[in-house]
Amino acid sequence: MEDQRANSQIFGHPLALFIFFFSIFLISCNTSKAQTYTSQDRKAIKLFEEAKEYYQKRELNKTKELLIDAINKDNNFIEAHTLLAYIYMDSGELEEAKVAFRKAISIDEDAIPNNLFFLGELELNQGNYEQASLAYNRFLRLERKDPNLVDRSEKGLQKINFALESMKNPADFSPKNLGPEVNSEYAEYFPCLTVDQSTLLFTRRLPNPDSPQGFNEDFYVSYKKNNKWTTAQNIGKPINTEFNEGAPSLSADGQILFFTACELYGNYGGDRKGNGSCDIFYAAKNDKNWSKPINLGPAINTNNWETQPSFSADGKTLYFIRGMRDRSGQRTGDIYVSTLNEENYWTPPKLIGGNINTPENEESVFIHPDGKTLFFSSDGHLGMGGLDIFMVKKDSSGKWGNPINLGYPINTHKNENSLLVSADGKTAFFASDREEGYGELDLYSFDLPEEFAPDKVSYFAGKIYDSKTKKPLAAKFELIDLNNGETVVESFSSQLSGEFFVSLPAGKDYALNASKEGYLFYSENFKLKENDSKDAVKKDVPLQPIELGEKIILKNIFFETAKYNLKSSSKIELNKLSEFLKSNTTIAIEISGHTDNVGDDAANKALSLNRAKSVYNYLINEGIPAERLNWVGYGEEQAIADNSTEDGRAKNRRTEFKIIKID
Repeated sequence: MEDQRANSQIFGHPLALFIFFFSIFLISCNTSKAQTYTSQDRKAIKLFEEAKEYYQKRELNKTKELLIDAINKDNNFIEAHTLLAYIYMDSGELEEAKVAFRKAISIDEDAIPNNLFFLGELELNQGNYEQASLAYNRFLRLERKDPNLVDRSEKGLQKINFALESMKNPADFSPKNLGPEVNSEYAEYFPCLTVDQSTLLFTRRLPNPDSPQGFNEDFYVSYKKNNKWTTAQNIGKPINTEFNEGAPSLSADGQILFFTACELYGNYGGDRKGNGSCDIFYAAKNDKNWSKPINLGPAINTNNWETQPSFSADGKTLYFIRGMRDRSGQRTGDIYVSTLNEENYWTPPKLIGGNINTPENEESVFIHPDGKTLFFSSDGHLGMGGLDIFMVKKDSSGKWGNPINLGYPINTHKNENSLLVSADGKTAFFASDREEGYGELDLYSFDLPEEFAPDKVSYFAGKIYDSKTKKPLAAKFELIDLNNGETVVESFSSQLSGEFFVSLPAGKDYALNASKEGYLFYSENFKLKENDSKDAVKKDVPLQPIELGEKIILKNIFFETAKYNLKSSSKIELNKLSEFLKSNTTIAIEISGHTDNVGDDAANKALSLNRAKSVYNYLINEGIPAERLNWVGYGEEQAIADNSTEDGRAKNRRTEFKIIKID
């Protein structure tokens, strides 16, 4: 995998490198044996002094020219070789930088001790672990050395040991190119995927000679049909502009898009205003078209960099990266998290808990649809040398564990980031510039090793509509874990289509509640089996208008067999009924109990009456006035299904409420 630091994803900046290397250079000179130069040649020294002035002005080519002239005057001029090495580092000519450092070290390694440290950094950067180890150890053995770099050297040696051990036990890693339908001659990166794995959205970097940076980042989309990806298409306006859009994140159903836009090269264009250098925006899909992007506002965005959003499948949590400058001038990123409160506003972001963020750089955060498995990239945790991809899980108490490195060869000495994992936890996606690709960076997939697999999830889809007119409704719905009473998903159906689509952990029992002003609430329960992870469990939800005589089956009220004691799992439904009555104070209801035909008629009638009274008593305790409530037991008199089958008998054993009065 390969790092991609385009406009909206970058944390480092050339200016930061100039400031950093020049400050290190000054420190290096101050730690030399004497306060004078190692050269005695006046012409060489004059050329070197002039080169330093150009270096301070960021004129690299002129600096390089003067340094080469100085070295031609005196080939043993250590400071000139050292500054030339920094110039090569700034311009990305790493092999030339190593040659310059080695020359300075060969003359006198003790003259500028930091040269050995930076040689070790360069070797580690290129995966030359043994050479890097030699350089770091030589640096640490020196009597005089920069104490600020000792810790970094020791961490470098730890990474080397980790890398060598990881390479002895490589993971099974066979990446597959997504093909010419997705990839092109240009760079494709930062993929995101809907939970049903049918929609792939990603960034493509296109050449644009008219822009200051020479390229433009746009979003493209591809759909999986018959197990193949369709030819990717530009999603167009109003999302894509002549400026850069990057780091997209789709909601589970693909109806909401979060992304980053930056102000590095002017404004966003039009009325897309920002709070800082990079901000997070969102847009909603209306049928086939996207709405105009909206800035998430000061609750999320600041005058720092906010980028690389990851929106949780439950629709309640946003993870993202906030970048700030460190003392050296370089940007480092941390993972922040914000949640939607009851008023549907984002809470002030907080640093993610646990041992996840480090003083170094974290980026490319991705929260899996299971809601508790997080993938991210970091160069602050023990890794192979650059940015490595890590996985961390949240326990049942909400506490994050310790990050785990995905190992070699998923991670290498290069920068790995932008990992995406499918909802079923089996497939991972990433960007790479491998030789067999179609152009620059291409998107690939691979089978994720089981030890890093998230929990199995499935998805639940449906449509909420008016039971009489069949008109789609935008209604609130909740999915609740019946085992612990926790709300797993709380969201709204589409305003246009009434449809909803959510991700859920598989193998659990759920209660579904849907509600809208002017309608009776709807309840249902179902079990999401482990083998439901491939295809969505679908359930259409008809909401009945509040009218006299309308009744609802309370499907999430449970009793012990042949008893009228309410199970604790019934409280979810009972509280929903209580809320409904408190919100509709002009309504009076009849609570009715029903049984199947098994057993004595009189006993069944008594049982149904007592069950209805148990619900009545619960509502009284919740503060509902007695005059608004009536209870009755019908026993087996009002069957709604065939009592000759177990399924029919289960449907007949029910609790209902009916509207008997509207003032």
